[in-house]
Amino acid sequence: MLRWFHALMPKEERFFDLFDQHAQAIVGGAQALRELLNGGDNVPAQHALVMEREHDADNATREVLIAVRRTFITPFDRGNIRDLITSMDNSIDQMQKTSKSVMLFDIRAFTPHMQSMGDDIVECAGLVQEALPLLRSISNHVGRISRICEKISSIEGRADETHDIGLKDLYERHAKADAMGFITGNEVYDHLEKVVDRFDDVANELQGIVLDHV
Repeated sequence: MLRWFHALMPKEERFFDLFDQHAQAIVGGAQALRELLNGGDNVPAQHALVMEREHDADNATREVLIAVRRTFITPFDRGNIRDLITSMDNSIDQMQKTSKSVMLFDIRAFTPHMQSMGDDIVECAGLVQEALPLLRSISNHVGRISRICEKISSIEGRADETHDIGLKDLYERHAKADAMGFITGNEVYDHLEKVVDRFDDVANELQGIVLDHV
């Protein structure tokens, strides 16, 4: 009876608009990070773009959290909304940390494995952006959202393998002759892996929302 009553009550559609805004920021941040990994003189400009997109994402996150407190009827559980937007924000926060590390260590060249992980990040960001509008009518898109979540988890596993292969190669090339090169490269690999891990967290939150509405 309570679910039927909630279905008749007006819901705050602004949540979905804010989710979309945040997803756009995530995609923009991921694309800028991937461009940064091409290296060269363009690194500082791409770093600035990552920072801008992270700021956009923070604004959307803040608006969502305010709306959660002020809205009588939310599209789905308030805790789920908070956890979803937080996991999304964590993903672009980790992109920002990656970019900051690059600038801190003045890195201007990146390995093919790092760039491959950057491709994975862009793909995950696009999948999150694809999934979020489907939340407007969850019951009609259960299968599609679940497949998107499975794809993100699959990419996370692939990125882990790329990380391990790349780190081993980095060690073999730099550990003895260029210890600092290994240290800074390891820092980049670590951050990139964490970005993909945060996207897997987003997928888990999306899957949890789906399960609550099946």
